[in-house]
Amino acid sequence: MDFKKVAKLGSLLAKDYAEEIFRLLFNYKTISASEAASRLNLHIRTVQEFLEGLAKLDLLVKQEVYEHKRPYFRYSLIKPKIKMELDLNFLFKEKDQPGKLAKKIRERKNVGARFTTSRDNKSISTVIIWIGKGRSRQERKINLTAAQGDFLFYLPFPSAHYLSIQNIMQKAGVDKTYLPEILDLVELLEKYQVIEELGKQGNRKMD
Repeated sequence: MDFKKVAKLGSLLAKDYAEEIFRLLFNYKTISASEAASRLNLHIRTVQEFLEGLAKLDLLVKQEVYEHKRPYFRYSLIKPKIKMELDLNFLFKEKDQPGKLAKKIRERKNVGARFTTSRDNKSISTVIIWIGKGRSRQERKINLTAAQGDFLFYLPFPSAHYLSIQNIMQKAGVDKTYLPEILDLVELLEKYQVIEELGKQGNRKMD
């Protein structure tokens, strides 16, 4: 299952009545939403949405039948066992690492963000960004991990030459195993235009 399907199944399984509906699906060959609703004293729409959700996840067979020329649906389990497996490797693609490591960045000029150093003055602990204008201006505080703080401490100043992410990590002594969280931070700070990439400079938008 992909992330969205697992999330949907998880939300269905979290319902107070989920176990009872599954019990009916297991014990009955087929069952309609009205039959299950009356059996469990639930609103038919509640049961209908639950069964439809399971059918969309390919866990139930949904069959249209007729009673006195009036159509309705009956549901049955495909298998009595459900397996949930979520592979999080898709969230980070190793094949993209070489290109991202070579990306050259530095702090953007007049960005207005505040970098707070740690007590030993050898790392950055937080970044504070102001979003919006005038009275609607809001503060966004980003707490950094140890690796992110070390990395950001060696981010080139606006007047300095651009450095690649790999070079900054090397200067900061940050191991490549921390690359996913470093790239996540870079992506976030690029979104708020706190840092800029070589060849992609532009005006900062405050929104």
